Amino acid sequence: MSIDLDHIQQVFEEADCLYTREEVDGAIRRMASEITEVLADKNPLVFAVMNGGLVFCGKLLTHLHFPLESSYVHATRYRNTTSGGDLEWKVPPAHELKDRTILITDDILDEGHTLAAIVDYCREAGAKEVMTAVMVDKLHDRKAKPGQKSDFTGLECEDRYIFGYGMDYQGYWRNAPGIYALKGH
Repeated sequence: MSIDLDHIQQVFEEADCLYTREEVDGAIRRMASEITEVLADKNPLVFAVMNGGLVFCGKLLTHLHFPLESSYVHATRYRNTTSGGDLEWKVPPAHELKDRTILITDDILDEGHTLAAIVDYCREAGAKEVMTAVMVDKLHDRKAKPGQKSDFTGLECEDRYIFGYGMDYQGYWRNAPGIYALKGH
């Protein structure tokens, strides 16, 4: 499949910057302080949800100055009307979860189906406590669970197609220096 890199570049050039690098980094530092208050003495296991959570989690970890273990999970959830959508593990948790405090980090809480399924999986595996941290909470009423929120949230945004800091546009711009919304979306 051929990618039109001119189109990919044009998308970035025309996008609306919702949050600058400085604003995003400030939100990450604030979240790290909040997370430290809650988890510093709990020996947490911190998971990045791949691929989107990679950038956010990596930046967040550098601000958490207490003992923790870090790893990643890669799961997808496909919609299937007969089963309600199952979680498919591409890379399941490689650590023992029983009696652990878990922090799951992801780039965005959009509808939240995958994040909710990962939380449920960790609880069913015997985790003592499961918390979530997301870089962005997209504001709309289509959440997987009514009123669904993350335990730690960096920023909020309107219901637009966004990219940057882990979120992508057609596989590109996870590395964008801020959080951007597609023009007209």
